[in-house]
Amino acid sequence: MNIRIETEALKSSDDKLLREGALYGLKHLQELGHGITFDSAQLTEQQRTLLNNEQISGGTFSTKEIDLTVQLEDERLIAYGKEQKAAEAENWIELSNLICFPRRKATLTRNTSETQISVTVDLDGTGKSNIDTGLGFFDHMLEQIARHGLVDLEITCKGDLEIDEHHTIEDIAITLGETILKALGEKVGIQRYSFVLPMDETKCEVALDLSGRPYLVFNGDFDRDMVGDFPTEMTEHFFYSLAINMKTTLHVSFEGSNDHHKIEACFKAFARCLRAAVSRSERNLNILPSTKDLL
Repeated sequence: MNIRIETEALKSSDDKLLREGALYGLKHLQELGHGITFDSAQLTEQQRTLLNNEQISGGTFSTKEIDLTVQLEDERLIAYGKEQKAAEAENWIELSNLICFPRRKATLTRNTSETQISVTVDLDGTGKSNIDTGLGFFDHMLEQIARHGLVDLEITCKGDLEIDEHHTIEDIAITLGETILKALGEKVGIQRYSFVLPMDETKCEVALDLSGRPYLVFNGDFDRDMVGDFPTEMTEHFFYSLAINMKTTLHVSFEGSNDHHKIEACFKAFARCLRAAVSRSERNLNILPSTKDLL
């Protein structure tokens, strides 16, 4: 990515210094492969020296080659893309992190004669959730995905619960899977992961590959027909619908004696897998984990 930086976004009120975090932010961008350009002639000699000491220099790009332009507006740094605002921050440290690790957030709605659903997912969240499906136990399970997956999750659904729970659970799984897939974008920097989670007498193992090849293997049995207002048979169907619409290979295996614990362990283990699989680091930031260069 090539980034043009306007002079006011670099300069400090002190002619001898640069704006807060500028040296770190510019170095960070360059180390992660981004090109930067700025008009050094408009900086003071002391400011240019600071940049030179850190081996920070601007390149030359045509207007068409510029992907982002960083400006200063009301003492805030704003990065504009070709069509819209891409990031906004108070200092260069925060802005460089937002540019290198843009938030992966998506919202989808699904309206049918059976359900009206809205789902918002922020894969780079902190585990906050606001969920209302009309099914208390299902709400509790979806909250586990948010909390243990460190994703922010908003889900609302008005479904035909007067008939049964099937359409609500299935359609939420479909919409959630599609929303996560949309938020993932090009999947650069993601990982593949598995996780084993114990919960009292129950143990659940989940393996997750965001491969683009949807498939579910589900091993485990339930003794009861219902846990609260949730049909236990819908656990497998939820993960099937989720995997198909996330275009994800998903293996879920569990054993235990308490059906509540079994279901909750499945959701928690999936959440921990998702958390690890979508996490990014500077080491794998520009790497797609596939020899095919496609996921």
